[in-house]
Amino acid sequence: MTARPEMVRREAGPNGQNANIGGLVSDVTSDLSQLVRDEIQLAKAELKEKGKEAGVGAGLFGGAGTLALYGVGVLIAAAILGLATALPAWLSALIVAAVLFAVAAVAALLGKRHVTRATPPVPQRAVDGVHEDLEALKGHQPEGKTIA
Repeated sequence: MTARPEMVRREAGPNGQNANIGGLVSDVTSDLSQLVRDEIQLAKAELKEKGKEAGVGAGLFGGAGTLALYGVGVLIAAAILGLATALPAWLSALIVAAVLFAVAAVAALLGKRHVTRATPPVPQRAVDGVHEDLEALKGHQPEGKTIA
């Protein structure tokens, strides 16, 4: 019966410890380093593949947006031509332009309101939570809060 290498009894050192503990620690360290390197390589390969897919998807979204923009232009032209059957062409174009500017103004005002709500870009609740945690670690209780 042959003994496996990991089962071989090591000679005891001067302190009663195995003489090869340093070697074992070195082996574990190098194995762990290799494992981490292999995992990083796997992650890189996976991210590269996902990056390619995301790039193709973003390109298709961009193309779809461009075509949709052209479609909106055609609809605007159709609205102008439709109004031109009852009104002069210049007046039809002026009316459609005024409607478009009104819709743009409403969208701009709504966008400004949302941007104003989002500023300053500080996660205030998270900052307050960190301050409360720090106070709790220092042994202080925040006002209105009880520590259970």
